[in-house]
Amino acid sequence: MNALTWTAWLRVRLRTSRAAATALGALVLVTAFLAAAFPRGVEAYETRGVRHAIGSAPPVDRTVEISVSPADVPGTDPVAALAADEVDRQDRAIQRQFAAPLRITAGEAVHGVRTTKPLAAHDPRLPRPNGVDPVLSLRAASGLARHATLTKGRLPRGAAPGARTLEAAVTVATARTLALRVGSELHLDDLTLRISGLFTPRAPDGAYWAVDPVLTAARRDTTMGPPPKKFWHAGLLLAPQDGPALLSTQGAPEKFWRYPVDARTLTSQEAPLLHARLLSLEHGAALTRLRAVAGGGALVDSAVDGLLDGHARSRAAIAPVIAVAAAGIGTVACVVLLMSGALTAARRRPELALLRARGASLASLTGQLAAETAVVALPAAAAGGALALALLPGERVWPSLAAAAGAGLLGTLALPLRAAAAHRRPRPAERADLAHARPSRRRTVAELTVLALAAGAVVALRRRGTTAGGGVDVLVSAAPVLVGVITALLLMRLCPLPLRLAARPAARGSGLIGFLALARAGRAPAAAGLPLLALLVALTTASFGGSVLAGIDAARDHAALTAVGADVRIVDDRPLPRDLQRAVAKVPGVEHAVAIRIAVQAADDGGPPLYLVIADAEAYSRLARATGLGAFPARELADPGGDRPLPAIVSPRVLARFGHAPMALQPDFGQLVVRPTAVRADTPAQPGGDFVLINAESVARRHPDTYAEPANGPAVLLLSGRRLDTEALRRTVRAHTPASSTARLVLRSTERARLADPPLQQGAQRLYTAAVAAGAGLALLALLLARLQAAPQQAHLLSRLRAMGLTPAQGRRLMVLEALPPALLAALGGALAGAVTIRLLRPGMDLTALALAGAAGDAPDTVRLRSDPASLLLPSAGVVALALAVALVQAWLSERRRGRTEWRTEDLG
Repeated sequence: MNALTWTAWLRVRLRTSRAAATALGALVLVTAFLAAAFPRGVEAYETRGVRHAIGSAPPVDRTVEISVSPADVPGTDPVAALAADEVDRQDRAIQRQFAAPLRITAGEAVHGVRTTKPLAAHDPRLPRPNGVDPVLSLRAASGLARHATLTKGRLPRGAAPGARTLEAAVTVATARTLALRVGSELHLDDLTLRISGLFTPRAPDGAYWAVDPVLTAARRDTTMGPPPKKFWHAGLLLAPQDGPALLSTQGAPEKFWRYPVDARTLTSQEAPLLHARLLSLEHGAALTRLRAVAGGGALVDSAVDGLLDGHARSRAAIAPVIAVAAAGIGTVACVVLLMSGALTAARRRPELALLRARGASLASLTGQLAAETAVVALPAAAAGGALALALLPGERVWPSLAAAAGAGLLGTLALPLRAAAAHRRPRPAERADLAHARPSRRRTVAELTVLALAAGAVVALRRRGTTAGGGVDVLVSAAPVLVGVITALLLMRLCPLPLRLAARPAARGSGLIGFLALARAGRAPAAAGLPLLALLVALTTASFGGSVLAGIDAARDHAALTAVGADVRIVDDRPLPRDLQRAVAKVPGVEHAVAIRIAVQAADDGGPPLYLVIADAEAYSRLARATGLGAFPARELADPGGDRPLPAIVSPRVLARFGHAPMALQPDFGQLVVRPTAVRADTPAQPGGDFVLINAESVARRHPDTYAEPANGPAVLLLSGRRLDTEALRRTVRAHTPASSTARLVLRSTERARLADPPLQQGAQRLYTAAVAAGAGLALLALLLARLQAAPQQAHLLSRLRAMGLTPAQGRRLMVLEALPPALLAALGGALAGAVTIRLLRPGMDLTALALAGAAGDAPDTVRLRSDPASLLLPSAGVVALALAVALVQAWLSERRRGRTEWRTEDLG
């Protein structure tokens, strides 16, 4: 066929089949968009995750700090080395060595000279909590005028070289603590400091101040030696020109440069390079170049590489779970594209058979069909890929282009390949609704091959798990899909038999509809496997995805519960007021309010400390049942009377360490001898810890005087209820605690919300949900395509039956009953495949990194899959409902077409 004939063929085909071409283009466009959007979505949430990992870290953890002592640079003048101009020159040279993706926030950078050892101030008017002189840390830092708001006096000015009195500035908070004002002098061993001004930090949470919090407010430290004594530690800021003057002190001065890392434009693809740059800066070639500028003894310290390591671990743990969703939606999309080709091939079967009978070669026929579909599919795939690139952010383009090109290629070849398989040799037309008695050997070999692949994938996943090193394993990630494929193959082999058996008793009945529906449903057409495969893979992936999401929610709920111990936890460093305990019990929504004493006891075996929990047995038992943490009957802690050991409920680790023998504990109100009588893994007051729980009534009987002292009162209140009024609780706590109280209100709902905030986990969860929803939509499209493929034959059947007296109601009933058995089999098979998949893959699927942010490897328990009945049953029920709705709509349309045909016949007559 020459070029002109080819062009004319394509023009005629597109002009006469506009609806089919439009449908194919829309299907390929949507598929290409989803295929191209998936890698962009993964890259988007990974980029947000790495930015959040660095941006949300404390300022001290997201900075690069360089320090060098004059003693580490021999052969240089220490005074000249610490001069402000020299430090400024080195700062500019260091910043020129930073290259993308190592970007810094220049406005928050600081450099100068500081003392590494605090200097004692001997002025008698300074406060001394335990008689210890306050100590001062001195900084001759740059940029003070940009980051401070002067309230009194002026900023310090540089002193003359060799001067023994320097000007310094302090924050208003430090001045209030140390009783300083403008003009005050502080006398150190070798230096005198005169306060020239008071200021307030402009951004106290920024990197300029937060890395060194002693500069913003004096803090109370404790000496190391016995007995421990408290003293004040404050920071003072000098003029940058006074850095060399610190050489005369005992503070071991050093130069420093501190650069906050700017992660606002960092991408997930740049994260490994940034990690390599930081390692080189700390220990490699970049450090050598840096020392040529800053000095031979320069040291670089940064915690950003640790943040990147944590992000990489979470990303590696999440990626295999996301790959399961990608395999599911990809499989369903491929099946739908193949179904579209099969539908077109079935519709054009007479035309293609006639061409083959007239001598058209198979290669020529396949080429014509490929050219015809390529004209529509390839531009649609390009448009879908371009739309995904335009709507979704990302740096890399080639993964999306490759995915869109794959969708376009499959859309182009689906029809030619199906036609080539059906018309390899000219053959007479056969009925398409008959099932062969015995499947071919090729089909048997193919099914056994897929079965072996599925078994190998499941075994590999159970052995290695999704957190095994080496990245994403394609075979492991496709295991749920392969299980769905196996179920589809089994149903295609087995489903005709029960339908034929059910048709036999129906044949002996008086009605025609039931027998006819079962007989037609029992005839398995050759193309019936594709829609069943699409439905089962989509249902299996949806069930698996729903179980993943249910497991994540359950893990987060449990983590929030164990972090708080109840719905609300009120805790203070000192005993809580008694009126507060009574007041919170009256707050609306509070069902259980339990006051608890917790005493930390040193263990005799040198292991972790024990947490002695003392609470009223009855009230605490009700709370444990309400929260589900270590429920127990109150009688297990009943007071034994006399001097016998008190019964105690202990954790498994305590029992393993000390056994069932009595043990002596020494809380503040007196010695107690307890004996373990029951074991619980958790308890509300100390979930998961090494706890010993005893009855408060028994302790009060043993030590009535000391136990009743206010200083030994409970410092923890646990509250539970279904509809707690948190605002009323906050008002109650404020109203019944003194202003100096450190009482804290910890909410379970707040902890639960915190676990869902990190963008990496949140983005992965949303992408998984979107993938499952897209797979479900494509599966429903597969169902519609299957009904469209059967529509002409069903319409022809209904026309014949109507001619023989079939009523419209009976026609609708026939179509519903015919569609119901395959839909029920697909629904039951999907639910069964989902349940089997979850059970098989549960031991190897670790959801910890996806459920608990930053807890991968550190979580006390591994988060596993859990079956979710709603995820198993609701998609299957939706398939049945949609199949029935489509059958009803199809019957209604058939009746309308028949009615119009009859009207035309009457008009012509």
